[in-house]
Amino acid sequence: MKKTILFCLLAGYSLNSAQTSLVFVFFKDKPNKAAFYANPLSELSQKSLNRRTTLGIALNDQDAPIEQSYINTIQSMGFAVTDYSKWLNGVAVNATPAQISILQAQTYVQSVESFAKNSAGVPKYKNVNKWENHSIVPTNKTLTTFDYGSGSQQIDQVNLRPLHLAGYTGTGVTIAVIDAGFPYVNTGSAFSRLWINGHIKGGYDFVTKGTDIYNTSISNHGSVVLGAIGGYSQASFVGAAPDADFYLYRSENAAVEIPEEELYWIEAAEEADRKGVDLITTSLGYSTFDDPKYNYSYANLNGTTSFIARGAEIAADKGIFTLFAAGNSGAQPWHYILTPADNAKVFSVGAVNSTGTSSDFSSYGPNASGVVKPDASTRGSITTSVDNNSTVLVNGTSIATPIAAGGVPCLLQAFSGMNREMMRNRLRQTASLYPNHTDQMGYGILNFESFYNTVLNTSELVKHEKLSIFPNPVKNIVNIATEAEILSLEIYDHLGRLITKINHQKSVKADGFAKGVYYLKIHTKDKIYYEKFIKE
Repeated sequence: MKKTILFCLLAGYSLNSAQTSLVFVFFKDKPNKAAFYANPLSELSQKSLNRRTTLGIALNDQDAPIEQSYINTIQSMGFAVTDYSKWLNGVAVNATPAQISILQAQTYVQSVESFAKNSAGVPKYKNVNKWENHSIVPTNKTLTTFDYGSGSQQIDQVNLRPLHLAGYTGTGVTIAVIDAGFPYVNTGSAFSRLWINGHIKGGYDFVTKGTDIYNTSISNHGSVVLGAIGGYSQASFVGAAPDADFYLYRSENAAVEIPEEELYWIEAAEEADRKGVDLITTSLGYSTFDDPKYNYSYANLNGTTSFIARGAEIAADKGIFTLFAAGNSGAQPWHYILTPADNAKVFSVGAVNSTGTSSDFSSYGPNASGVVKPDASTRGSITTSVDNNSTVLVNGTSIATPIAAGGVPCLLQAFSGMNREMMRNRLRQTASLYPNHTDQMGYGILNFESFYNTVLNTSELVKHEKLSIFPNPVKNIVNIATEAEILSLEIYDHLGRLITKINHQKSVKADGFAKGVYYLKIHTKDKIYYEKFIKE
């Protein structure tokens, strides 16, 4: 009887008689969670459960499905429910102040929280277009005739090539790219290698609640982001993790900026967790909206205020390495990072140019609680990626982030059982400025080779045989000092081209090489090693 009265009161209240706002209705519990604990595979894939087991992460109530009867009751009260979160345990609805009071009175409702952060005293700052510094300029494809091609410099700036040479290219690691759309990924030649090798595992559009993520009328931002990680163009470009697997999720409508997009991202992250992804990368972020009452102030960027920051932290707590772009507001009067890059457990990425100087557009930290942000930086000015059938040049922290997101899977392949917080710390500690930092670059430029070598030298789980090369720099002959049986030696130049290969020897001639940096790949009976040397 009481429910009927409440419903009649709500139905008789005109939605036009008071302004509605987007709110999140938190539920008190999950009455059917025992069924989930009895059968976790009803909600999570075996791959998702394996990640938790490997990292020692226990299942909790967040993992259980949301209570459907609660959603049904809210809908029966006249609310349209299209977005909800099992992690946050609630639903999003548009409601008037009077309706909010009625919702709060429901026995199964814990609380109702508004998305409106600044209904009074809205900050007067420019709404920065997140695509503004993500311009795409086609390159001349005839200029590149080699393996890494025009992507060589950005790979070498973060010292990722040695991991590739050591066999770590993201194999077996699953990445969720959550972005604004993926047109031509299903048809473009730059992505054909992913399809041929079965690396695209699925996708979904959480904006339209459909599957057409490749629609050519939507933004290609996600396509370019994916290209920097997994794209491949013969003799022109190789992505940072070309052998990783991918789920592609759309959470952003580039035509608008609405707070619902935060929920779309959380829903995508929850689905990524169900599938068992190891890493989420997103080149999006939020501070201002089309309706300014939802704008965030700098004080809100404390890592825990925005709904998306809370969702991103939960993703990280599930053992998913989570990366976000810092933002492109650095040259604006309001120059701070976006959310959820403000969250302490999110690895946020700034942008630098070819000389290692911060890009002027790269947003500044720290977050409002004083946490150093961004965490580190990679190439974001005149950076190479692929889109459809072409190599493209891109600017923005949007492109710096997938370079980092391509290096991390190589580390995850090498050290799959490493605690993710330890991994985040090691990435900071091996960056170029550590222990110092700047508000725009964080702890500096990432150095994946340094991370790899540091872990090899300190890990109790990985034993590295004594092996060294000499002399270095070299004039004529490179010698390998080791007791291990050498099966083959391969030398690559700085562009990734194989220069020479010999079998069953512990030295190789280099007198005919041009001056510069080279990489020596050493195959022994049990392991593969790599060493960098300089030809004088």
